[in-house]
Amino acid sequence: MTDDPAVRVERDGAVAVLTLARPARYNALTVELKTALLAALGELAGAGDVRALVLTGAGKAFCVGQDLGEHADALRRDPGTALSTVAEHYNPIVRGLTDLPFPVVAAINGPCVGAGLGFALACDLRVAATGASFSTAFTGIGLTADSGLSASLTHAIGVSRALELLLLGESFTAEDAQAWGLVRTVVPPEELRGAALELARRLAAGPTRAYAEVRKAVRYGATAPLDDVLAAEALAQTRLAATADHVQAVTAFLEKRRPTFEGR
Repeated sequence: MTDDPAVRVERDGAVAVLTLARPARYNALTVELKTALLAALGELAGAGDVRALVLTGAGKAFCVGQDLGEHADALRRDPGTALSTVAEHYNPIVRGLTDLPFPVVAAINGPCVGAGLGFALACDLRVAATGASFSTAFTGIGLTADSGLSASLTHAIGVSRALELLLLGESFTAEDAQAWGLVRTVVPPEELRGAALELARRLAAGPTRAYAEVRKAVRYGATAPLDDVLAAEALAQTRLAATADHVQAVTAFLEKRRPTFEGR
């Protein structure tokens, strides 16, 4: 435990920037960091003036996954409960990211490994710095995936490549990730924050409630039967029909002007 916060939250207008802040340990996930991250996500979810989030890491890494020193201590204490952190922390963090009422951009500044990769894939869009590296890493320590990677990685790149990455645990580059559709763009490290903020600002200026429905619909549509997807889409459209953003955007279209979305 240190006096420094395990996570930092900054504001850029309607955009929040959430930074994992254990740079000396490449933002490895301790109970302290996971607890702080969960708390921050809960606070942001209830912040009515936040309309987009950037998730990133301090220092040279995005997140290298579980702090194995802390995990080794947990194994020595009780192997039967050593991985209770998956249900207590990792799963709620992933749901915390996916259930936010606004879009999330991951700014991947360096190594993105294990649960760190799971957190990045729980975000909606990703930008990466040149030189960033990625790996699932789980089988290298005799484990299977957590943080939703079994689903999110498979949905993103398909069964065959997901199995390859999970079974072999081989690292891949930011350029690989872009070619496979895992990241939107790759930029020089000094341009990463600006690129992520530019994307988040664009999202923050958009129809926030429609974005929230899109986020839910895409994740539901990845696994649900078509008839259920069609029904869910119809209900979502009904919910959005009466929003101020929809009504004024239709009027703006008919008047041949750009709409101004207020997130309502």
